[in-house]
Amino acid sequence: MLARYLRPAAHLLSLFAFVIAGPVMAVPDPGNVPPAVPTATEAPVALLVDLGSGQILHARHPDARFMPASVTKVMTLYLAFELIAQRRLDPAQVFAMSPEVAREWRRKGSTMFLDRGEQVRVDDLLLGIANVSANDGAAVLAEGQAGSLAAWTAQMNATALALGMTGSHFESPNGWPDEGRTFTTASDLVTLARAMITRHPDKFGYYIGRAGLDYKGIAQVNHDPMIGRVPGADGIKTGFTNEAGFSYLGTARRNGQRLVMVLAGVENGRLRARIAKGYIEWGFSAFDRKPLFANGAIVGEARVQDGDARHVALKAAGPVAINLPRGSNPSLTATIRYEGPLRAPLTAGQEVAMLEVTAEGVAPARIPLYAAESVGTAGPLDRIVNAIAGVFS
Repeated sequence: MLARYLRPAAHLLSLFAFVIAGPVMAVPDPGNVPPAVPTATEAPVALLVDLGSGQILHARHPDARFMPASVTKVMTLYLAFELIAQRRLDPAQVFAMSPEVAREWRRKGSTMFLDRGEQVRVDDLLLGIANVSANDGAAVLAEGQAGSLAAWTAQMNATALALGMTGSHFESPNGWPDEGRTFTTASDLVTLARAMITRHPDKFGYYIGRAGLDYKGIAQVNHDPMIGRVPGADGIKTGFTNEAGFSYLGTARRNGQRLVMVLAGVENGRLRARIAKGYIEWGFSAFDRKPLFANGAIVGEARVQDGDARHVALKAAGPVAINLPRGSNPSLTATIRYEGPLRAPLTAGQEVAMLEVTAEGVAPARIPLYAAESVGTAGPLDRIVNAIAGVFS
């Protein structure tokens, strides 16, 4: 689950309990969409997470492996975003549909209607993959950047492993049925969504969540069940094959809170649309958000070894809040966890610790903490001062 974001803690600091009082953030009226958690029959796999706090609001079989179908393309998109950031891929680049890709993927399933030899910009390929689930676009991108689909999927798997997606494996850039060789878990997809949104917010905002695509004069609609229907919805990606059933990785943001959901094994598209809308509305309406720390506030500090300072202040990436069942007001316990003491040098903004907030009967919130300032390596004088201070501390 999201504990996969955490590394085992060797040091605990700032254990404290407190009760948060004050106003609760307003929740928009969901209109005629009834908030509800899908039943096990409706969605054998279901996971809903507050992305900011890492708090699991609901989970059913989050680590069960399933075939993601076209949700696989989210990993293709994320890998492309990473490569663009590394300047190994450029949205202005032009790739051509090779004869080999044309034989395998021309007009196969969801498509951008690419033809053999046709040249297309990476920018258009990414828009087609994200918004009309273009199988041909994913294959052209993969071969164009990596030289072959196999080389691209090797990069997908290496990237997934680096993110901690240990329950996932990819055999194609687009998730076409392959007798189960491509698989993932709900927890891993939340990890992927978190990485995409936090590491590449501009690319996420530009490419993800459009109403459709008009390419070569052919207008197609994005079949995401929440875009344009749920306030604050960005969508992400739907999937379907006869093997896998209907799946969905989606997100919505309201009042600074972003929720991410995963559904898998749903019987049909109409049911997927209904339960996706009800699930996200439940997440926004069933909880009170209790603020803990304002944006930019120092949460605590961590000890530093071999640094020009003995401690470093810690802060979160934004405001910190926890979701509590509506109407409840339990005491909260917060613990800062890190492997420590931290070893210098440290860079301001470097993720170094985790704030875990717990309350009785509620899944814990786990919020990454970052160094509020840089800490350099200790010089000879710093080492002497630190050694003396350590004797009297």
